[in-house]
Amino acid sequence: MLVRLLIYIKHHFTFLWRFVEGLNSLLYRLLHRNRQQKVVPVVMGEFNLPGYTFRVLQQSDIAALAALIARQESDRLAWFKPHGFDEASLHKAWRNPAFLMMGAFDGPQLVGYFFLRFFWNRRCFVGRLIDLPCEGKGIGRTMNNIMYHIGWRMGFRVLSTISKNNHQVMRSHANNPLMKVLKELDNDFLFVEFVENNE
Repeated sequence: MLVRLLIYIKHHFTFLWRFVEGLNSLLYRLLHRNRQQKVVPVVMGEFNLPGYTFRVLQQSDIAALAALIARQESDRLAWFKPHGFDEASLHKAWRNPAFLMMGAFDGPQLVGYFFLRFFWNRRCFVGRLIDLPCEGKGIGRTMNNIMYHIGWRMGFRVLSTISKNNHQVMRSHANNPLMKVLKELDNDFLFVEFVENNE
């Protein structure tokens, strides 16, 4: 119910969503930011892929992120809308303490973008985008490991909404043993959780 309400507010009441985001950012900073700052470097040091560097984005990386997004065909962005794609919107997301932006680099080139959107009530949503020529090289698996483990080690539930019409993402998660469908949402979306495997 809460997820449906938040999605509705985000898409229909922009001014109210800004208030929700501002309040969430404040509460997240007070309650969880210190834990994030301890967990992120540890997790980043544990998961790697030869030939690539994974790190938290700096403000100086925003232009490269805008360029990465601009290189994508429109169909690759149809279900990827965590924020605006212009540089001003990207800077705004980067300044949000409850929005952790990370990148995969091939040398100096940004070839993948992934993020955690945290909520003060110990829920976080994950998302990722990989440059088309770099798909199928293990970057997505490494991104997933980093996102999931940051969330889990902070004591958060790791969540996502996935369109059943987004065939590429549905295929990539078809054999993901950590994904659990929680419910079906409107417009053919699934609300899913990535659950830590303790076996």
